[in-house]
Amino acid sequence: MSVQSHLETIASKLVLTTSERNSIETSITTLKGKIEGYFGADLSEQLQFGSSTRGTQLPRNADINSDIDYMIVFKNSAGYKPQTFIERLKRFAENKYPRSEIYQSHPTVVLELSHIKFELVPAYKGYWFDSTYYIPGPTSGFSEWITTDPNGFNKQLSDKNQAHDYFIKPLIRLVKYWNASNGYVYNSYELEQSLVNANYWFCHNLKDYFYAAINGLSTWNLPYYQAIKVNRAKEIVQNTKTLEDDNKPYSATQEIKKLIPEI
Repeated sequence: MSVQSHLETIASKLVLTTSERNSIETSITTLKGKIEGYFGADLSEQLQFGSSTRGTQLPRNADINSDIDYMIVFKNSAGYKPQTFIERLKRFAENKYPRSEIYQSHPTVVLELSHIKFELVPAYKGYWFDSTYYIPGPTSGFSEWITTDPNGFNKQLSDKNQAHDYFIKPLIRLVKYWNASNGYVYNSYELEQSLVNANYWFCHNLKDYFYAAINGLSTWNLPYYQAIKVNRAKEIVQNTKTLEDDNKPYSATQEIKKLIPEI
């Protein structure tokens, strides 16, 4: 097996299976119904967003923290603060999913089922002609609510993927697999953004894109123990390329498996 075929094989295994997708869709439908029944007229909208809507979500066997981002948009004419809605979502989850693991992870409520994890995000929309979505701001920030475009990144990723012969999505899944296997060096969403914004000069296949992506990873502002993992990844890519240049395809494949192991 060559490096190219190994990366292609793993990338194909990082796509959710039909049964996984069906199970998730069933859970989302059930969740939506329970939210509607529980919150009733206080509810404005519900929507799924994040990697699960972009085709870059990893299966649980590749990323134990793989989740579904789900936004619950409330009416907020009274001007409640974020914690009010977070607590309401937590009570909802405890009431409707009493056997599941539930905990607050600001600014979300995590609902962990046996096969998938939901990140429930409270939000509200602006009034009158303001259609902006507002979600809780980070605990270290100065604003209690911040604006967001929950699916704004999707088109940018889709356009980039199409412009690069559909290599970007499998590339993202491969790099996210490495990231998850190494203790989440990068925030998943920020990693996707950096990969979409990167340049891929003279890349013609998945291997070329993967080499370029790893070599382009930044260690700026990373703690030392995380920067070591990034530098190690770059070293493995360089060793793999050297072995390929020396016409040692088997050794090159074994080397790249240190970075992208079998699933």
